[in-house]
Amino acid sequence: MKLETRYLGLTLAHPFMAGASPLAHHLDTIKRLEDAGSSAIVLHSLFEEQITMAESARIHQMDVFGTEFAAKVADFPKPERYPMTPAEYLEHIRRVKEAVHVPVIASLNGMTSESWARFAISIEQAGADALELNIYEMATDPADSALVIETRIRSLVSTLKQAIRIPIAVKLGPFFTAFGHVARQLDAAGADGLLIFNRFYQPDIDVQTLTTAPRVELSTNAELLLRLRWLSALRGRVRCSLAVTGGVATPIDGVKAILAGADAVQMVSAILGHGPDQSRGMREGL
Repeated sequence: MKLETRYLGLTLAHPFMAGASPLAHHLDTIKRLEDAGSSAIVLHSLFEEQITMAESARIHQMDVFGTEFAAKVADFPKPERYPMTPAEYLEHIRRVKEAVHVPVIASLNGMTSESWARFAISIEQAGADALELNIYEMATDPADSALVIETRIRSLVSTLKQAIRIPIAVKLGPFFTAFGHVARQLDAAGADGLLIFNRFYQPDIDVQTLTTAPRVELSTNAELLLRLRWLSALRGRVRCSLAVTGGVATPIDGVKAILAGADAVQMVSAILGHGPDQSRGMREGL
């Protein structure tokens, strides 16, 4: 049976691909993902603050040594906590492209275009087949209206589309006033694909220490129904590719996503929980 699909203008052998995860940190695990049948590989995200810190010693326009910004900047990890520097990330792209034959998609995490346009050009030159924008912002500032946030994202996509030729996918969370309108706006701005949906860290509270406790939970197929709803609502109403991320744990979950309108299915939790061979099982199940 022919299982080929088109995603971001790229031809994939089948819909199941490895999403951004720690498995993309190392060349040996990336090759294992390809050997196990992943139709494409998304590299882990390079964070916006890494780029601006390396270029100008600033984070979101804040001087990391400025006393007035000390409290805000303290929340960001130290440079040594990230798996790679921006320069190392570019070299990683080159090495991965030489090592595998499936499409390689780079990833940027953030919300502004401070230095992204220039760095996106470097990512394209390093050989990435596409770029994934991991839009990771919780709208917690009461001063920010929905229009302001949506305009900022649309402007980011427009800026990057003018800077690079490789396809751009936008990975979004579901927390928008009118998600369908946002999707149409990004489609009009030139986005080549939309990923539904990003999963945000949700810290708990440790009542013994009276501190926040970071928790990372692997997704389950209980999260799939929201994604099916929006895949079906957008199919045929936007030009760009649609992909699902989160909630796909079994081949049947993947079939549901494809029936609802997904061109591709990104897997992270299923692979982390069961190993790279999960991709082979998903393809055979389909």
